[in-house]
Amino acid sequence: MFSTLKENIKKLKQETVPIYYALFDRRTPLAAKLLATLTVGYLLSPIDLIPDFIPVLGLLDDLIIVPLLIRATLRLIPQYVLDDIKSKIDSKEKLPTKWYSALPVILLYGYLLFVLFRYARQWFDF
Repeated sequence: MFSTLKENIKKLKQETVPIYYALFDRRTPLAAKLLATLTVGYLLSPIDLIPDFIPVLGLLDDLIIVPLLIRATLRLIPQYVLDDIKSKIDSKEKLPTKWYSALPVILLYGYLLFVLFRYARQWFDF
């Protein structure tokens, strides 16, 4: 069961490079570009939304969130665009990890810490 799940996820992750190139293709619809930006940004980010060191929950993003983002993005991109992109790129090409891709996650964590601190200040009167 786990081997087939891992294999399916590996196949889906191979679709990230065509999704990345679809971002810059004029034939890609706006909705697909927006979701592709979110998907590629999340995949390129060195920081996960749910840190991997948290037992069970840390793996949820790799097992559930990432495949759902990839599938949803692939459904929005027209098939002829994907086929054209796949014919032009190397099948073993991978996306690089960029530090600035982590900014949305860092901002989200910063905001959550701010809200937590604000409520803690009210509760404990300091």
